[in-house]
Amino acid sequence: MGRKSDRKHSKKNKGGFREGNDSGTLAKKILQFLDAHFGEEFNAKQIIKRLEIRDAIQKGGVEPALYRLVETGKISRTPRNYFSSNQDPDFIVGTVDFVNPRFAFIIPEDPKAETGDILVKEADLKQALDGDKVRVMVFPLKGKSGRTEGRVLEILERNRDEFVGRVEISPRFAFVVPDFKKMHKDIFVHRGDLMGAEHNEKVIVKLTEWREDDKNPTGKVTRVLGKAGLHEVEIHSIMAEFGLPFEYPKDADEEANAIPEKISAKEIKARKDFRDVLTFTIDPIDAKDFDDAISYRELENGNLEIGVHIADVTHYVKPKTALEKEAFNRATSVYLVDRTIPMLPERLSNGLCSLRPKEDKLTFACVFEMDKEANVVNHWIGRTIIHSDRRYAYEEAQECIDTQSGDYFKELTFLNELAKKIRKRRFDHGAVNFETVEVKFKLDEKGTPLGLFVKERKDIHKLIEEFMLLANKYVAEFIFRKHQGADTFVYRTHDSPDLDRLETFSGFAKRFGHQMDVTSEKKISTALNKLMDEIQGKPEQNVLEQLAIRSMAKAKYTTEPKGHFGLAFAHYTHFTSPIRRYPDMMVHRLLEHYLEGGKSPDAEPWEQKCMHSSEREKRAADAERASIKYKQVEFMSLAEEKDYDGIVSGVTEWGVFVEITETKCEGMIRVQDMDDDYYEFDERNMRLIGTRSKKMITLGDKVSVRVVNTDIDRRTIDLEFADNDRKKPRSRSFN
Repeated sequence: MGRKSDRKHSKKNKGGFREGNDSGTLAKKILQFLDAHFGEEFNAKQIIKRLEIRDAIQKGGVEPALYRLVETGKISRTPRNYFSSNQDPDFIVGTVDFVNPRFAFIIPEDPKAETGDILVKEADLKQALDGDKVRVMVFPLKGKSGRTEGRVLEILERNRDEFVGRVEISPRFAFVVPDFKKMHKDIFVHRGDLMGAEHNEKVIVKLTEWREDDKNPTGKVTRVLGKAGLHEVEIHSIMAEFGLPFEYPKDADEEANAIPEKISAKEIKARKDFRDVLTFTIDPIDAKDFDDAISYRELENGNLEIGVHIADVTHYVKPKTALEKEAFNRATSVYLVDRTIPMLPERLSNGLCSLRPKEDKLTFACVFEMDKEANVVNHWIGRTIIHSDRRYAYEEAQECIDTQSGDYFKELTFLNELAKKIRKRRFDHGAVNFETVEVKFKLDEKGTPLGLFVKERKDIHKLIEEFMLLANKYVAEFIFRKHQGADTFVYRTHDSPDLDRLETFSGFAKRFGHQMDVTSEKKISTALNKLMDEIQGKPEQNVLEQLAIRSMAKAKYTTEPKGHFGLAFAHYTHFTSPIRRYPDMMVHRLLEHYLEGGKSPDAEPWEQKCMHSSEREKRAADAERASIKYKQVEFMSLAEEKDYDGIVSGVTEWGVFVEITETKCEGMIRVQDMDDDYYEFDERNMRLIGTRSKKMITLGDKVSVRVVNTDIDRRTIDLEFADNDRKKPRSRSFN
């Protein structure tokens, strides 16, 4: 079953306030209480009640302690014998990270804030929710946790007011139990505001009211998704949870459908014509939107001309149109486990812009003249027109290379040899080889997972990747070199990693038997690449890859011309995927502007668009992960009941995360279910230690587990250690 509703009242602490029997401890508790309620006044009786003091001796000590605090100047007293704090607290603006029902962290807006993340107990959140922007009063003294604590004074901006959840209907009222793990309050809904939703159906509910004295917010159902547990309903739930659109706006669709297909003679004349040059696309077998094509021809001087031709989306999507507005709003296509939510309408993404074979198509290109050693002798950037001779699926093109037969196998083979040389040179210059495990599902017509497999990356994938990276790099460098970075442009940047975080990661890798030297920035890429080679195909591969990525900085879009650590490029951009990424459209627009002699525009509006695009990119990645997790949970609910080998992939104070080696699915063993001992969390070393047995459970441990429960709603898998004597019946839950 899902979590219990918040509407059940918690029992009061009947033990009372019995900590600290001396007057100094009592005074400290009173001072902490008043500091935590800065700006409020309390008399002695109210303080006794709020601190739940039951002991008669301590009750009698409260008033003397208050007067001593007044004498020291730490608190003030009014003529009516009310007391308040004299502290001058700090006030911080930050974002709520609501980690569990008991407390949240406020992440300061200023990354240089001395306080660090501020712990706020649920009672002091003032009904703030995860992601809300709030103003916090910081307490002058650290709490029992040893962390800086505080209290929310004001909610400055709500992050969201719509949630997806499952309806629970009673005779007189209803509640929606949210799917979102960081929404810890059930939402009260009047029976008349259910829009016809029935018990146990998934809905979208919009918050309408949350009075100060109410424990739960009130909401209104705005959309009924259907019965919980059905594939289509659960995917729609994920889309709604992350605010992904269900359809394209009518005005944008109408604009797309009104664009003529015919390319004018004037437009062709304004471009370099590559229609007679051998050109092909290589994409996944089920792809319909072909962003990029490669042209190939031998030159009279013995060199090769390799063209990277990219769909000219901005020729069709003009500024200040409904199409442009919606493309910006979405900022990226989203690839869920069973569908694509495109950035552009199908008429553009799969039609006009898609570089389909045997059709004339408008493109923006970076064309390289290369010698046989893959050195770039010359390059040209500009608008082209192409006519693709062949559409390859990755598997087909790889087979041509492997068997040395089929259409254009000689050209593909030579391109592969060039790509390998470019790749080697990139790694020699310090690029990091991150090739993460990608899990794919085989689904039946109803969306039920029949099996899963790890997607294999072969030479043909790397071939395409290297030429796209090369084009992105040369476009970025071309603009940067015009005026040494003074011109406004959209870059894709990646900061150097924090050495302390990498040192911690190297400690985890050591537990698997892998040595890493990360004592200086110069050694980082060599150490990481050595590790990535060592773990290929090993049980710990996915865990260590994920931990390595988490220890790195996040790549982002910005107008600042910084470098890209992971690729070891001084300057880099995204130019090659405008059908599915808005930043690539921005790059095309700026590139065209500069090629036509335009002056540098004001950077600020472009920086704001970069920030928006980075946020949308994160949203898409989170939604994609959620859809994969949903299918993993469903797959494990249907999988064979047996013991599985796994690796401890995470350790927290409330549980141990284990990745099942066979299926790459991650589940949790809750500390509260580990009744062979009482375990304490050692945060520094990321481990649990049994207080009696001294048994240690550490990140990277190889373990054997069994599945005891799966919950589709929460997208969780509950595990237990296989050596646990308690035989629990396994359950599958859609609640």
